[in-house]
Amino acid sequence: KTKGQKGKKITLKIAKNSIRISFDGGRRLDLSKMGITTFPKCILKLADVDELDLSRNMLKKIPSSIQKFQKLRWLDLHSNQLEELPEAIGMLQNLFYLNICNNKLTTKNLPEELNLLKNLRILNLGLNCLDSIPTSLGALKELKEIGLFDNALTTIPNSVKKLPKLKKLNAKRNPFPDSTKQEEHADSIKRIETLYLVQEKDLCCSCLKMCQDERDKLNKLKNVTPSPSKKPSFPLLLTPNSSAKDNQEEWRLR
Repeated sequence: KTKGQKGKKITLKIAKNSIRISFDGGRRLDLSKMGITTFPKCILKLADVDELDLSRNMLKKIPSSIQKFQKLRWLDLHSNQLEELPEAIGMLQNLFYLNICNNKLTTKNLPEELNLLKNLRILNLGLNCLDSIPTSLGALKELKEIGLFDNALTTIPNSVKKLPKLKKLNAKRNPFPDSTKQEEHADSIKRIETLYLVQEKDLCCSCLKMCQDERDKLNKLKNVTPSPSKKPSFPLLLTPNSSAKDNQEEWRLR
């Protein structure tokens, strides 16, 4: 019983044996799902790792000594019992991925120093107890994805919504006053009509001509406006991507 309360003790030997090489050649210290209740001080001797995974444990606190992991690019703390983060987390200037989803973080205990993570690309704050988002997160100009789902948010500051490189903002299941705004927050990815997977210079002459012919046919079809009286109606054939559907965007949004 006492062991269960203290959690598993991580020794330096266990930590060294938990180092893996990630797909890009970086060194990853994986201590996930190990029943840890207290941040293991011994891992400070391995502070030169590129990635640190402490997810799915029972941690309530991350010490200020986390700043010793100066090479850290990837930090996963999701599914713990964290109620606060140290100000020192802002010292991890190389961090591009931070996952603190599924904890007990409140807006009050989100350190303002998060806005110092200038290289951060992905930030997951979902499944916490946040009732607002600090406008200072608008300083994270490199941010591409942010998770805010399953919190107690009623609004999202424009400084965050209008981040220049933001491609995905997931804010589902928050008590927004207007449900339509919630949908807008949940999927802010800009949609495009045409996607080119290859460049023309990479195609042989015959393939290029075939593609150009098909594109010309498509443009001709777009320019033809059918008469409303002659337009066929097939109410039972309204399926996604069906030509019988006027507005394809309606299907995408479902």
